[in-house]
Amino acid sequence: MQFKLITTDPKSSARRGTINTAHGTIETPAFMPVGTAGAVKAVHIRDIKDDIKAHIILSNTYHLYLRPGLDVLAKAGGLHKFNGWQGPILTDSGGYQVYSLTERRKLKEEGVVFNSHIDGSKHLFTPERVMDIQRVIGADIIMAFDECTPWPCEYDYANKSLDLTHRWLGRCMNRFKETEPHYGYGQSLFPIVQGSTFRDLRIKSAEEISKYDADGNAIGGLSVGEPAEQMYEITELVCGILPKDKPRYLMGVGTPANILENIALGIDMFDCVMPTRNGRNGMLFTNQGIINLKNEKWKDDFSPLDPEGTSFVDREYSKAYVKHLFKAGEMLGPMIASIHNLAFYQWLVLEARNHIEAGDFTEWKNIMVKQMMARL
Repeated sequence: MQFKLITTDPKSSARRGTINTAHGTIETPAFMPVGTAGAVKAVHIRDIKDDIKAHIILSNTYHLYLRPGLDVLAKAGGLHKFNGWQGPILTDSGGYQVYSLTERRKLKEEGVVFNSHIDGSKHLFTPERVMDIQRVIGADIIMAFDECTPWPCEYDYANKSLDLTHRWLGRCMNRFKETEPHYGYGQSLFPIVQGSTFRDLRIKSAEEISKYDADGNAIGGLSVGEPAEQMYEITELVCGILPKDKPRYLMGVGTPANILENIALGIDMFDCVMPTRNGRNGMLFTNQGIINLKNEKWKDDFSPLDPEGTSFVDREYSKAYVKHLFKAGEMLGPMIASIHNLAFYQWLVLEARNHIEAGDFTEWKNIMVKQMMARL
């Protein structure tokens, strides 16, 4: 994997670059649609590529390990061949999913013992096992196994958790170096900065993972309930420490405004379930503000779904029709809304790239942040 920094914004830390992988080039800043179980919910691979125009998608180690399972993925020749997506893929290590299974898991030095949310069966994730699983999945970018601390979090717990995450990182790195890719192309391992909202722990973590000289680095444990200003504070702090010549990935973030503000702080990669999850509930993000299609005001609005949208759904369907689909319980409604939102997020990062290159990103960002959060 190669990261090329093309230019930076003169009034912020926003960066424009490219990441070259075996399955294609990722233009940064980039947003990754979330395909947890190998599929972006209710959206065809063809639409992700040709209409939404995403450069990379994200899938999850925990979910793919449980279903369809490693045997199926190995027989298929990896996730790319299994789901038909031929662009780059990033896999989350499953650390966040294990964190969310509070009642179903036991944390120890070796790893995490957990019970499947599907059938209750018992499993063990160790740093080594997670590396092996991600080798079988075959993602271009794989993540280190970490513990994601909750918010709020006591300092002592966050400190102990961070030390465990760093020990696990060393084991991940060793296993990664000891093993080879399964399918004839290279993979890159990203460490993850943790430390909750404690500045000294975040500094400690960013400095520690920078020593590994990995192909890229991630920031985890944010967007878990803390105020946005704390998120921005920690992101700015960590971006000031992480290597400038490596991509920076902020995990699980966020709203359109969150994305633009964090681009300004130096983040290159994002993922979030919000475009599809909110879309399935009738919420559309647009450059003029947020539309709740369940509101009665749209029942006889026959204007295009989004006159300034970039997807075919924005031109071919009216607000009134898509509102009707939601009210009637037709699955096409959530599909249309999900496609629209994913296309909007891709438009947003494309425009961010364009404005960074033009040198006016900060001015554009300040206007867009206010505009996009209006309720229409």
